[in-house]
Amino acid sequence: MKKLPAEFYERTDVIQIARDLLGKILITQFDGVVTSGVIVETEAYIGFTDRASHAYNGKRTARNEYMYDKAGTIYVYICYGMHHLFNVVTNKKDIPDAVLVRAVEPLKGIDMMLKRTGKKKADHTLTKGPGNVGKALGISKTHSGLHVWGKQIFIADGGTAYPKEAIGASKRIGVEGAGEAAAYPYRFFVRGNPYVSGYPNK
Repeated sequence: MKKLPAEFYERTDVIQIARDLLGKILITQFDGVVTSGVIVETEAYIGFTDRASHAYNGKRTARNEYMYDKAGTIYVYICYGMHHLFNVVTNKKDIPDAVLVRAVEPLKGIDMMLKRTGKKKADHTLTKGPGNVGKALGISKTHSGLHVWGKQIFIADGGTAYPKEAIGASKRIGVEGAGEAAAYPYRFFVRGNPYVSGYPNK
């Protein structure tokens, strides 16, 4: 598997990047322990014009500063005080577009994923939803600022390419307060995959 190059994330169309990340493999490697999963659900956020984005209208804070870094930068934020959500920054430096990884299908290191999440069996909830992705793969806010071609966290091309008809699109989840942006069809998922975290999923 080859790590995706910087050019993959430097493209200006974050919506296309969110689609293209489906089928790619998110891999973490901490203290010699490897965990990985195939990305099966993503959401795109257009920084300046998207009211659902943390950087809407140029908002810039200590929390979202990494969104303004170069493409391929990891941005992890905490939701509900407990869930660490993994995002990758796209476009050019100072243009805060980003993709949230909402779900992966486990590949390697399932025993470690069970240990990290406290789950007793590897059912579909293991990496279903962005909070579970972060927990199972060992990703936390401390990893913000790293890049997705590093040694600890990276995204690789495993050779999986889904045909257009296998990819679904819908409005994003959990952004109901974002006005008209709440209805934007910027969530993408692999149809019928049991790890997809929301509805629709087929």
